[in-house]
Amino acid sequence: MTFPAEFCERTRRLMGKEFELLEEALQLEAPVSIRVNAAKGVVGLPAEERVAWCDTGYYLPERISFTFDPLFHAGAYYVQEASSMFLEQAVKAHVHEPVKCLDLCAAPGGKSTHLCSVLPEGSLLVCNEVIRSRSYILAENVAKWGNPDTIVCNNDPEALGELTHFFDLIIADLPCSGEGMFRKDIGATEEWSEANVNLCAARQRRIIHDIWNALKPGGLLVYSTCTYNIEENEENIHYIKEELGADILPIPTKEEWNISGPFRYNAPVYRFFPHKTKGEGFFLAILRKTEGGIHITKQPKEKKKTAPIPPPTAVNHWLHYPDNFRIELTGQSIQAIPLIHTESISCLTRQLHILSSGIRMGEVKGKDLIPAHSLALSTELSHSAFPTIEVSREEAIRYLQKEAIPLSGEKGYQLLTYEGMPLGYVKQLGNRANNLYPQEWRIRSNKKTGERTDIVLTPGTLFSV
Repeated sequence: MTFPAEFCERTRRLMGKEFELLEEALQLEAPVSIRVNAAKGVVGLPAEERVAWCDTGYYLPERISFTFDPLFHAGAYYVQEASSMFLEQAVKAHVHEPVKCLDLCAAPGGKSTHLCSVLPEGSLLVCNEVIRSRSYILAENVAKWGNPDTIVCNNDPEALGELTHFFDLIIADLPCSGEGMFRKDIGATEEWSEANVNLCAARQRRIIHDIWNALKPGGLLVYSTCTYNIEENEENIHYIKEELGADILPIPTKEEWNISGPFRYNAPVYRFFPHKTKGEGFFLAILRKTEGGIHITKQPKEKKKTAPIPPPTAVNHWLHYPDNFRIELTGQSIQAIPLIHTESISCLTRQLHILSSGIRMGEVKGKDLIPAHSLALSTELSHSAFPTIEVSREEAIRYLQKEAIPLSGEKGYQLLTYEGMPLGYVKQLGNRANNLYPQEWRIRSNKKTGERTDIVLTPGTLFSV
């Protein structure tokens, strides 16, 4: 692989002779890593290498066809680059009680699903993506992870900035020049230029400036990129500290992790290089907003309120602990909102473009109550609510391709499981079963695979049937 000459010259000036080691590492195949979903009873992978800075992170010996692994679609794990899992250490070091957290640039969902696993219990996570098409991918991945204490929205940072002092923690994994992804994304190499680096750095500062009001005084900002240069990293951290008012906080690390420090300003920032750590290029810093930080007054936009309508009482037994939720009917849709977050979610719903919040439980059509797919994937699902059918891998893939599969059983809605993990619903009509898997989520490939390509996970007990 050939890299832009100007990138090589700039990075060599920063790293000296060590750049040769980086250049050599960038010619190697990128490692494959995943995080398992402990909330769904997954406790690990047998005999696989752990990601040192992430309790649920694992390296795989090779890349498999994740598309054809039913456990991937069930939310049993998420495929994520290992270096970016360092977010866990930042959160564990400085967040010790429930928070309202914003994942600002959240698609496709790696950090959002990770935050679901590491934020203190009782936290509310708002997952935002500004690009509409990517926001739907984000909503799908968050739904698969199954955490009810989440909102997915599609808003500009400026609109979120109108939520003055709303968030205790903001995660800003910002759009960047992508230098750290060169060996995984050839397009990033082709699009790189010094002008684009400067453009990205300016855009990152603008995004932080737009969102700064939404962070409480004393609140935390996690700033990260997947790039090496100082313009998008140290210089922007210095800007936030000096111009907006913030303290840069240290994160405990271990020497054997081989994490590098700053190129400039001698502040506690954390760099991952693929010749030193098993992962891609990554940069992270965590800052605390000072009490005297700048404040820009903005007036919130109000949306028309609508009174919730009580849903059919039959849906109460669909959840493990229905008393922990406010279950309401809006139009035909049944929604379950965690009681501890009702006020916050109500505020956000009035001001933001929300794609999902809490648990979408189902819809009412005439006398029929149709369970939603997101309910099947939720960790709050009561499995005694629906008859379950354990399917084979081949049947699971046909279901995920939204094909008809012959099933026996009583009439009505049935929950399909694979290795004890819920996949979704069918409606058994007697002579056939309607496949209720979401059309937009289906596996579009018609490939028929005879060999096993899924991950063998160490199961827990949450989803045993």
